[in-house]
Amino acid sequence: MKKRNKLKILNDPIYGFITIPNELIFDLIEHRYFQRLRRISQMGLSYLVYPGAHHTRFHHALGCMYLMQNTVRVLRFKGVNISDEEENALYIAILLHDIGHGPFSHAMEHSIVNEVNHESISLMFMEKINKEFNGSLTLAIQIFKGEYHRNFLHQLISGQLDMDRLDYLKRDSFYTGVAEGNINSERLITMLTVVDDELVVEEKGIYSVEKFLLARRLMYWQVYLHKTSLVAESLLIRVLKRAKELVERGIKLHASEALTFFLEHKITSDNFTLEVLETFSRLDDYDIVLAMKEWTRCDDFVLSRLSSMIIDRDLLKIKVKKKAFSEQKVQTRIDKFMYDYKISEEEARYFVFTGAISNQAYHQNKQNINILYKSNKIVDIVKATDQFNLKALSKPVTKYFICYPKHED
Repeated sequence: MKKRNKLKILNDPIYGFITIPNELIFDLIEHRYFQRLRRISQMGLSYLVYPGAHHTRFHHALGCMYLMQNTVRVLRFKGVNISDEEENALYIAILLHDIGHGPFSHAMEHSIVNEVNHESISLMFMEKINKEFNGSLTLAIQIFKGEYHRNFLHQLISGQLDMDRLDYLKRDSFYTGVAEGNINSERLITMLTVVDDELVVEEKGIYSVEKFLLARRLMYWQVYLHKTSLVAESLLIRVLKRAKELVERGIKLHASEALTFFLEHKITSDNFTLEVLETFSRLDDYDIVLAMKEWTRCDDFVLSRLSSMIIDRDLLKIKVKKKAFSEQKVQTRIDKFMYDYKISEEEARYFVFTGAISNQAYHQNKQNINILYKSNKIVDIVKATDQFNLKALSKPVTKYFICYPKHED
């Protein structure tokens, strides 16, 4: 039998050609758990704001692996000892770091499953795949969990200047057309080095780090926390919450087998078993979109109206300001909606609600970005920079919003 060529080259719109480094990586990419990421949007419902933002977590994971390949090459050139086993573990860990994301990403964590984040699910997937691959992922899992003795390897997977952030900022900037997020990932990687098994940035890379942090802040306000995206995600959370309530009352809803399972069961970290994981692996964006299309014709006013708002992009109005909205203002809008549609207050609160958003580009006491001076002195980026606004970027900024039906104005 002719042997299959597994050393493929993929063409990426951001970086050009990406080479799959070995047969194990190829087999992981071919695995159905990873292929599922083709059907998981990288940016949830952001395409309702930026029409080009249809790229997937599959794109992103491959891009992260490409950046990791470049990083290993740079660090080895600078004399950092990275064994072949560590190199391969880095590729596996970064490739699979987002494998636990559910449909439309973070909306799932607030509706279908309770208090089970995507990192935990990613780890479960990795451990299950590890058994299938006879322990080939063991070191990758150690690095992913931060249990390996060389901390810089974990920092490359999950840190404030990791391959995840370096890819998603550049990729999301490209697909949304928001130029402010277009960072120079190649320059940043070239400036990386390691001191005492900790990741640092050479002094001449200060300006690239400043640009990176500023880009991150701007992308959050302009893209990830864009008010229309915020409304859409809030509506999706409420669609799934309402569907779950109706199913609990014994009402039959049209949905895929996988989605029906999560609507019928309360899933928490305590009962997220391997059987639940298998069902979760069959869940993707298509399940949710198809269900919402069906639910637009549902007899329940709340579920049909919420689903139609997303499917037809006829969203709620949103106002954002620096101070929280008074309960009196919220109640006035709720009372009006109750009166207009002859519904209960509980139902009206699906359409009138408040919330808060926070943006912090840099966390000063969490996996710091450290600058290495020529004198071998190591200083945190906030203290190293002469940019006053970088100090401001390390402080959280919170804003408050209210959503309500458009015709109420």
